[in-house]
Amino acid sequence: MEEEIEKLFQKMLDPEESEAYYFADKLGQKADEKVKDRLIELVADEDWEKAYLACRALSKTPWNEESLDAIFKVIYDRKNKLKQGAFVQILEEFDLSQRFVDIFRVYLFGNFKASTLAKDYLDQVEFEISPRTIRKAEKHWNHYLNNPEDADSLAIKRMEVEPMLLEMKELFS
Repeated sequence: MEEEIEKLFQKMLDPEESEAYYFADKLGQKADEKVKDRLIELVADEDWEKAYLACRALSKTPWNEESLDAIFKVIYDRKNKLKQGAFVQILEEFDLSQRFVDIFRVYLFGNFKASTLAKDYLDQVEFEISPRTIRKAEKHWNHYLNNPEDADSLAIKRMEVEPMLLEMKELFS
C-alpha cells in the first residue's frame, strides 16, 4: 500500500504528467493520517501547482477542517497575493458551511479574482451563522473600512456588505 501511495505522489507531482488531477483525486481517496499530513505540508509548497494539487487531493479526504485551515493560511499569506485566485477556486471542492468569516475576509482583502470567487461563495453557500460569527465579520468589516486597499471598491463593497450584515443581525433579533 505504501508503495502505491508513493507512486501516486510521484505521478501527481510530475510536471510532465497530463493526468495529475486524476492522481490527486486517487491519492485523496486513499489518504490516511500520514498522507493527509504530507498533503497539508505540500499546500504550503513554493510551487503553487504542487500546492494546488495537494489541495485537490485533500478535498477528497474526510479532513475538511484541517485541510481548510491549511488552505486559508496560504490564501492569507501576503506572498501569495497573485496566486490567491487558484486557491480560492479549489475551495469549491470543500464544505464551506462553517467558514463564513474566512470567505468574508477573502472577499474583503483578496485580489480581484479571489474576491470575486469569494463573493460567489457568499451568495451560494448556506453558512452556519451565529451572533459570534456576525461579530467576527463586523470586526473584519471595520478593519476594511479603516484600511481599504482599493478606495474605488469601497463604495461597491459597502453597498453589498452593510445590507448583508444587517440581514444576518435581524436573524437573531
